[in-house]
Amino acid sequence: MAEEFNDRDLSESVFWGVNMHNAMFRDADFSGSTFFNTGWQNVSIEGVIGGLVVNGVDVTEYVNANDRWYPLRNQLSPQTAEGMRSTWSALCAEWDLLFGRLHSMDPHVPTASVNGEWSLRDTLRHLLFAMDKWFTLPILGAQQFSSLALPNTGSQGLEWPGVNPDADPSFTEVLAARTITNQVFTEYLAALELSALPESTEISENGSVPATMCFHVVFEEEFEHLRYALRDLALIAGA
Repeated sequence: MAEEFNDRDLSESVFWGVNMHNAMFRDADFSGSTFFNTGWQNVSIEGVIGGLVVNGVDVTEYVNANDRWYPLRNQLSPQTAEGMRSTWSALCAEWDLLFGRLHSMDPHVPTASVNGEWSLRDTLRHLLFAMDKWFTLPILGAQQFSSLALPNTGSQGLEWPGVNPDADPSFTEVLAARTITNQVFTEYLAALELSALPESTEISENGSVPATMCFHVVFEEEFEHLRYALRDLALIAGA
Protein backbone atom coordinates (compact mmCIF):
# COMPACT_ATOMS: atom_id res chain seq x y z
CA MET A 1 0.00 0.00 0.00
CA ALA A 2 1.26 3.45 -0.88
CA GLU A 3 2.58 5.50 2.06
CA GLU A 4 2.94 9.24 2.53
CA PHE A 5 5.89 10.77 4.33
CA ASN A 6 4.97 14.31 5.30
CA ASP A 7 7.37 16.76 6.98
CA ARG A 8 9.86 14.01 7.81
CA ASP A 9 13.59 14.49 8.18
CA LEU A 10 15.07 11.55 6.25
CA SER A 11 18.52 13.09 5.81
CA GLU A 12 21.37 10.56 5.69
CA SER A 13 18.88 7.72 5.32
CA VAL A 14 19.82 4.70 3.20
CA PHE A 15 17.27 3.22 0.81
CA TRP A 16 18.44 -0.24 -0.29
CA GLY A 17 16.41 -2.40 -2.65
CA VAL A 18 13.51 0.05 -2.40
CA ASN A 19 10.84 0.18 -5.12
CA MET A 20 10.19 3.84 -5.96
CA HIS A 21 8.10 3.09 -9.04
CA ASN A 22 5.67 5.98 -9.77
CA ALA A 23 6.73 7.74 -6.54
CA MET A 24 6.29 11.50 -6.20
CA PHE A 25 8.68 13.78 -4.34
CA ARG A 26 7.31 17.25 -3.71
CA ASP A 27 9.03 20.09 -1.86
CA ALA A 28 11.90 17.69 -1.15
CA ASP A 29 15.58 18.55 -0.67
CA PHE A 30 17.99 16.12 -2.37
CA SER A 31 21.12 18.22 -1.86
CA GLY A 32 24.17 15.99 -1.54
CA SER A 33 22.22 12.83 -2.34
CA THR A 34 23.70 9.91 -4.27
CA PHE A 35 21.71 7.51 -6.41
CA PHE A 36 23.81 4.42 -7.12
CA ASN A 37 22.90 1.53 -9.44
CA THR A 38 19.38 2.90 -9.91
CA GLY A 39 17.05 2.72 -12.88
CA TRP A 40 15.72 5.94 -14.43
CA GLN A 41 13.13 5.46 -17.16
CA ASN A 42 10.60 8.18 -18.06
CA VAL A 43 11.61 10.24 -15.00
CA SER A 44 10.69 13.91 -14.68
CA ILE A 45 12.82 16.15 -12.45
CA GLU A 46 11.91 19.77 -11.89
CA GLY A 47 13.51 22.16 -9.46
CA VAL A 48 16.60 24.21 -8.74
CA ILE A 49 19.52 22.48 -10.49
CA GLY A 50 23.03 23.14 -9.26
CA GLY A 51 25.69 20.45 -9.63
CA LEU A 52 23.70 17.60 -11.23
CA VAL A 53 25.87 14.72 -12.43
CA VAL A 54 24.27 11.89 -14.41
CA ASN A 55 26.39 8.82 -15.19
CA GLY A 56 29.52 10.85 -14.60
CA VAL A 57 28.38 13.72 -16.82
CA ASP A 58 27.74 17.12 -15.24
CA VAL A 59 24.52 18.21 -16.98
CA THR A 60 23.95 21.33 -14.86
CA GLU A 61 24.99 23.87 -17.49
CA TYR A 62 22.95 22.16 -20.22
CA VAL A 63 19.82 21.97 -18.08
CA ASN A 64 19.97 25.58 -16.94
CA ALA A 65 20.82 26.85 -20.43
CA ASN A 66 17.63 25.23 -21.73
CA ASP A 67 15.41 26.07 -18.75
CA ARG A 68 12.86 28.74 -19.71
CA TRP A 69 12.79 29.81 -16.05
CA TYR A 70 16.49 30.04 -15.34
CA PRO A 71 17.74 32.06 -13.51
CA LEU A 72 14.43 33.16 -11.92
CA ARG A 73 13.84 29.66 -10.56
CA ASN A 74 17.15 29.98 -8.70
CA GLN A 75 16.32 33.40 -7.27
CA LEU A 76 13.27 32.56 -5.17
CA SER A 77 15.15 32.60 -1.85
CA PRO A 78 17.17 35.84 -1.98
CA GLN A 79 19.20 36.65 1.11
CA THR A 80 19.34 40.43 0.66
CA ALA A 81 16.70 43.14 0.44
CA GLU A 82 17.96 44.11 -3.02
CA GLY A 83 17.69 40.48 -4.09
CA MET A 84 14.10 40.39 -2.88
CA ARG A 85 13.25 43.52 -4.84
CA SER A 86 14.87 42.08 -7.96
CA THR A 87 13.02 38.76 -7.65
CA TRP A 88 9.68 40.46 -7.09
CA SER A 89 10.21 42.76 -10.06
CA ALA A 90 10.98 39.77 -12.30
CA LEU A 91 7.91 37.89 -11.10
CA CYS A 92 5.65 40.90 -11.68
CA ALA A 93 7.03 41.30 -15.20
CA GLU A 94 6.21 37.67 -16.00
CA TRP A 95 2.67 38.02 -14.65
CA ASP A 96 2.19 41.20 -16.70
CA LEU A 97 3.09 39.22 -19.82
CA LEU A 98 0.47 36.62 -18.92
CA PHE A 99 -2.22 39.25 -18.34
CA GLY A 100 -1.31 40.83 -21.65
CA ARG A 101 -2.12 37.58 -23.42
CA LEU A 102 -5.67 37.67 -22.10
CA HIS A 103 -6.56 40.65 -24.29
CA SER A 104 -6.62 38.42 -27.36
CA MET A 105 -8.44 35.51 -25.71
CA ASP A 106 -12.06 34.71 -25.00
CA PRO A 107 -13.33 36.71 -21.97
CA HIS A 108 -14.39 33.46 -20.29
CA VAL A 109 -10.81 32.12 -20.22
CA PRO A 110 -10.01 33.50 -16.72
CA THR A 111 -12.82 31.42 -15.20
CA ALA A 112 -12.18 28.26 -17.24
CA SER A 113 -10.82 25.18 -15.48
CA VAL A 114 -8.43 22.78 -17.20
CA ASN A 115 -8.38 19.15 -16.06
CA GLY A 116 -10.04 20.07 -12.77
CA GLU A 117 -7.33 22.58 -11.82
CA TRP A 118 -8.03 26.08 -10.53
CA SER A 119 -9.10 28.64 -13.09
CA LEU A 120 -6.91 31.72 -13.45
CA ARG A 121 -9.40 33.62 -11.31
CA ASP A 122 -9.14 31.09 -8.51
CA THR A 123 -5.38 30.89 -8.86
CA LEU A 124 -5.24 34.62 -8.18
CA ARG A 125 -7.63 34.18 -5.26
CA HIS A 126 -5.25 31.61 -3.80
CA LEU A 127 -2.34 34.02 -4.25
CA LEU A 128 -4.35 36.57 -2.26
CA PHE A 129 -4.54 33.94 0.47
CA ALA A 130 -0.81 33.23 0.29
CA MET A 131 0.03 36.93 0.42
CA ASP A 132 -2.18 37.42 3.47
CA LYS A 133 -0.96 34.30 5.25
CA TRP A 134 2.74 34.99 4.71
CA PHE A 135 2.89 38.78 4.59
CA THR A 136 -0.19 40.87 5.39
CA LEU A 137 -0.90 39.19 8.73
CA PRO A 138 2.53 38.17 10.08
CA ILE A 139 4.61 41.07 8.72
CA LEU A 140 2.12 43.97 8.60
CA GLY A 141 0.10 42.79 11.59
CA ALA A 142 -3.30 42.70 9.86
CA GLN A 143 -6.03 40.73 11.61
CA GLN A 144 -8.05 39.42 8.67
CA PHE A 145 -7.61 37.81 5.28
CA SER A 146 -9.14 39.17 2.11
CA SER A 147 -12.75 38.01 1.83
CA LEU A 148 -11.90 36.80 -1.70
CA ALA A 149 -8.94 34.68 -0.57
CA LEU A 150 -9.00 30.98 -1.48
CA PRO A 151 -7.10 28.60 0.82
CA ASN A 152 -5.36 25.58 -0.64
CA THR A 153 -7.29 22.32 -0.43
CA GLY A 154 -5.51 21.04 2.67
CA SER A 155 -6.24 24.27 4.55
CA GLN A 156 -9.88 24.77 3.65
CA GLY A 157 -11.17 23.07 6.78
CA LEU A 158 -9.40 25.54 9.04
CA GLU A 159 -10.54 28.94 10.31
CA TRP A 160 -9.20 31.88 8.33
CA PRO A 161 -10.61 35.14 9.70
CA GLY A 162 -12.19 37.30 7.03
CA VAL A 163 -12.30 34.63 4.30
CA ASN A 164 -15.72 34.16 2.72
CA PRO A 165 -15.94 30.49 1.67
CA ASP A 166 -19.01 31.26 -0.45
CA ALA A 167 -17.39 34.09 -2.39
CA ASP A 168 -17.85 33.97 -6.15
CA PRO A 169 -16.18 37.17 -7.36
CA SER A 170 -15.66 38.23 -10.94
CA PHE A 171 -12.19 38.09 -12.43
CA THR A 172 -12.16 41.88 -12.48
CA GLU A 173 -12.83 42.03 -8.73
CA VAL A 174 -10.07 39.54 -7.99
CA LEU A 175 -7.62 41.36 -10.22
CA ALA A 176 -8.41 44.65 -8.49
CA ALA A 177 -7.82 43.10 -5.05
CA ARG A 178 -4.55 41.60 -6.26
CA THR A 179 -3.40 44.95 -7.62
CA ILE A 180 -3.89 46.58 -4.22
CA THR A 181 -2.16 43.86 -2.18
CA ASN A 182 0.74 43.59 -4.62
CA GLN A 183 1.24 47.34 -4.51
CA VAL A 184 1.45 47.22 -0.72
CA PHE A 185 3.99 44.40 -0.98
CA THR A 186 6.00 46.32 -3.59
CA GLU A 187 6.11 49.46 -1.44
CA TYR A 188 7.14 47.45 1.61
CA LEU A 189 9.99 45.82 -0.30
CA ALA A 190 11.12 49.20 -1.62
CA ALA A 191 11.88 50.37 1.93
CA LEU A 192 12.83 46.99 3.37
CA GLU A 193 15.89 46.62 5.56
CA LEU A 194 16.39 43.02 6.64
CA SER A 195 17.87 44.14 9.96
CA ALA A 196 14.49 45.63 10.86
CA LEU A 197 12.71 42.28 10.52
CA PRO A 198 12.17 40.10 13.59
CA GLU A 199 14.22 36.94 13.71
CA SER A 200 11.07 34.83 13.51
CA THR A 201 7.32 35.21 13.23
CA GLU A 202 4.26 33.06 13.78
CA ILE A 203 2.37 31.71 10.77
CA SER A 204 -1.08 30.21 11.15
CA GLU A 205 -0.90 26.47 10.48
CA ASN A 206 2.91 26.54 10.08
CA GLY A 207 4.11 27.80 13.46
CA SER A 208 7.25 29.86 14.05
CA VAL A 209 9.41 30.50 10.97
CA PRO A 210 12.26 32.88 10.09
CA ALA A 211 10.77 36.21 8.99
CA THR A 212 12.71 36.13 5.70
CA MET A 213 10.99 32.84 4.88
CA CYS A 214 7.69 34.73 4.60
CA PHE A 215 8.97 36.57 1.55
CA HIS A 216 10.48 33.44 0.06
CA VAL A 217 7.17 31.61 0.30
CA VAL A 218 5.37 34.50 -1.42
CA PHE A 219 7.92 34.34 -4.24
CA GLU A 220 7.61 30.57 -4.57
CA GLU A 221 3.81 30.70 -4.61
CA GLU A 222 3.84 33.39 -7.29
CA PHE A 223 6.39 31.48 -9.37
CA GLU A 224 4.77 28.06 -9.22
CA HIS A 225 1.23 29.29 -9.85
CA LEU A 226 2.44 31.47 -12.70
CA ARG A 227 3.78 28.36 -14.41
CA TYR A 228 0.57 26.42 -13.74
CA ALA A 229 -1.48 29.28 -15.18
CA LEU A 230 0.68 29.46 -18.31
CA ARG A 231 0.41 25.70 -18.72
CA ASP A 232 -3.38 25.88 -18.62
CA LEU A 233 -3.58 28.91 -20.90
CA ALA A 234 -1.52 27.01 -23.47
CA LEU A 235 -3.95 24.09 -23.29
CA ILE A 236 -6.95 26.42 -23.64
CA ALA A 237 -5.36 28.18 -26.62
CA GLY A 238 -4.66 24.86 -28.28
CA ALA A 239 -8.15 23.46 -27.67
